[in-house]
Amino acid sequence: MIEHRLLTGKVVIATHNKGKLVEMRELMAPYGIELVSAGELGLPEPDETGYMFSENAAIKAVAAAEASGLPALADDSGICVDALDGAPGLFSANWAGPGKDFKPAMARVLAEMAKRGATSPEQRKAHFVSALVIAWPDGHQELFEGRVYGTIVDAPRGTGGFGYNPIFQPEGHDQTFAEMSTTIKSGQAEALSHRARAFKLLAAACLRKPA
Repeated sequence: MIEHRLLTGKVVIATHNKGKLVEMRELMAPYGIELVSAGELGLPEPDETGYMFSENAAIKAVAAAEASGLPALADDSGICVDALDGAPGLFSANWAGPGKDFKPAMARVLAEMAKRGATSPEQRKAHFVSALVIAWPDGHQELFEGRVYGTIVDAPRGTGGFGYNPIFQPEGHDQTFAEMSTTIKSGQAEALSHRARAFKLLAAACLRKPA
């Protein structure tokens, strides 16, 4: 059983993704942690050679911790579409290309689903996965995972968030993630998004709110 370690002081968010950085900063805001991003520190992006979200998150967190000498928090996440045999999955960001333009990536998802005749709600099931890893410079690591299940809608809706949010509608809701407010999606009470669910587990184990 892992003995959880309290996360305090200055922490690196191991990402160059501005949207992900904004979301992580919002989630960390109540805990009095001083955050700096890998991009702000000029740290290179390591090659993500893992076969699971958790492995890629660990690669990024360890690289940032070793380079900065600070604890580092990294997320690896993606959308897995049942009709596409789990794709884009680990390659969710790759589908957006080097410019991280998710409009063609979402169009590709919808086109690939159409080719396979995935038209009914049952055929359009998908889920988001988020793996959060904290790595300390001394080699200690902790992993927290969150998932949210739902369906892929017929066309993008909404402008909030980033990534594939406009085409994903979580179970029990009639809005896509991109149509929801941050409060609804990332609120600590419900923790609807995959990243918020993973973060809720992380916060319970490794964070304390200042007195």
